[in-house]
Amino acid sequence: MEDKFPIKRIIDDQGNLLEESFKDQLNDQFVKRFYYHMYRIRTFDRKAKNLQRQGRIGTYPPFEGQEAAQVGSALALGPGDWMFPTYRDHGAMLTFGADMSRTFLYWNGRVEGCVPPDGKNIFPAAVPIATQIPHAAGVAWAEKKKGTRNLAIAYFGDGATSEGDFHEGLNFASVFQTPTIFFNQNNRYAISVPIEKQMNSETIAQKGIAYGIPSVRIDGNDCFSVYFETLSAAERARNGDGPTLIEAVTWRTGAHTTADDPTKYRPDNQGIDVVEPIIRLERFMKNYEFWDEKEMEEMHVLIEDEVERAVQEMEKYPKAKVEDLFDHVFANPPQQLLAQKESYLEHIKGE
Repeated sequence: MEDKFPIKRIIDDQGNLLEESFKDQLNDQFVKRFYYHMYRIRTFDRKAKNLQRQGRIGTYPPFEGQEAAQVGSALALGPGDWMFPTYRDHGAMLTFGADMSRTFLYWNGRVEGCVPPDGKNIFPAAVPIATQIPHAAGVAWAEKKKGTRNLAIAYFGDGATSEGDFHEGLNFASVFQTPTIFFNQNNRYAISVPIEKQMNSETIAQKGIAYGIPSVRIDGNDCFSVYFETLSAAERARNGDGPTLIEAVTWRTGAHTTADDPTKYRPDNQGIDVVEPIIRLERFMKNYEFWDEKEMEEMHVLIEDEVERAVQEMEKYPKAKVEDLFDHVFANPPQQLLAQKESYLEHIKGE
C-alpha cells in the first residue's frame, strides 16, 4: 500500500528543490514567511519547556520537530476557516492567529487560555484523543448548509486513528461531503506506543479508502509540501468536493510531555537520521540565496522579544483557582456539582 501512497516532497533533506514546477512560487517573501513562523513557534515551544521546568507553568507537550507540519497547514487556511487542534498543536494555533500570552495561560491553568481572539475560529485544544474530529466534521457540515466557502481542519496524531471518533468523523464527512481537512501528524509514537504496534496498516492515508475520501501522504518536515497539499485540499473543500485525509509523516524529537521519559521506550539511535524542518528550510534558503544573515538575526531578536513579553503578560495574571473547574462546565450547574464545589471550599477553609 505504500506504493499507492508515496511520500510527496518538494525539497529534500539537503534543501534541494525536487519539483521545478514550484520554483516560481517559492519567492523571497513567500519563503521567509515560512521561516518566520517556524522559528517563532519553536522559540515559543522551547520557552514553554523551560517555564515548565522552572515550575512557572504546568505539564507541557512539546512539538519540536513538527513545525513544518503545523505552519505549512495553518498558512494554507483562510480567515473564516475553523481550526480544531490537539494539545500539541499550539504552533498551528499561533500561526493561525492565536494570542501568545493566552496560549501560555492555557498551560498555566487559566480559562482565558481557551479564548481565541475576536474573529478567529479556533476551538480549545482537545486533550482527550480524537474527540475534536467529529466536532470538525459537524462544524464543516454547518458551514456547508449555510452556503459559505469556509472549511474545518482537524489535527490529530497517529494514536487517534485507533479511536472510534476518528472513524465516525471520517464516515460522517464522507456521507455528507463536508468541507473538512483531516490532518494527521504521524510522529510515529502514540505516547510510548510505536506506530507498528498501533496499527497493522502500512499507512494512515490508506484509511481514507474505506470512506471514499481522497487521501495523500506527505513529508511532514517539508513545509512547502505540507502547504501546497493542504491548499489543494482546501480548494476541493471550498469547491464542494468534500473532505480530504492528509498524512504528514514527521518526527517528535523530544518527549511526549514534560512528564514523559522517551529513553524508556525509544532506541538510542532512533530518529538520528531525521533532518528537522527548520534546518532543512535553512539549507534551502542558503542553496537558493534567500538567506540573509543580518536579516535573520534581526528576525530572531524580534521573535525572542515577543515571546518574553508574552511570558510577562501571562505572569501578570493570578494563579488559577481550583474552583474554576466547577464553574465552566454547565450553564446551569447540577446540584451534585454545586455540592462538590461547596465541599471543596469548606475543605480549603479548614486547612
